[in-house]
Amino acid sequence: MSGSSKKVVLLFALIALIGVGAVLYHKHHESVQASASAAARAAPAARPAAQMARTKEQAIDALMALPELKAWSAHIAKVSGGSAHGALLDDDGATKLVHGKSYWSLSFVENSQEAAHRWETFLVATQGDEILVDDMNDDRQLTLAQWRADMRPMDRIAKKAAPETAPAPAP
Repeated sequence: MSGSSKKVVLLFALIALIGVGAVLYHKHHESVQASASAAARAAPAARPAAQMARTKEQAIDALMALPELKAWSAHIAKVSGGSAHGALLDDDGATKLVHGKSYWSLSFVENSQEAAHRWETFLVATQGDEILVDDMNDDRQLTLAQWRADMRPMDRIAKKAAPETAPAPAP
């Protein structure tokens, strides 16, 4: 097998692994979501958010509860006819320190058989309820409020969902 053929095989293997990981997170989220509601009803009075440790699974649930990610997921499934879906990928398995605070780094991706396309990377605090958006273009982190105001994430699907009008014929 030639060197370029090996590279192509390795590339396809990498894409397949990313796809499998995204599917696993998606399936995990569905199963955890059902048991989380039962656990929430049975849980004792909650401690203040700043004192609570958040597991990676809880971070995933917090992100999938965001209205933007719900809308993005529905949009991806709709426009792909169900052949693609939104999912979260664990970026590196370890936490990331930002200004001395620990965060889970998770990327929302559009996952299909061909590839996983990253839409956005989120940083979810391991302590408390803070969620940041990692703006990789400017190497900065935005709060959800800043991200919503500056980046207008719902416009991403509104523009794609709007039917394009054909240009008027020339006179």
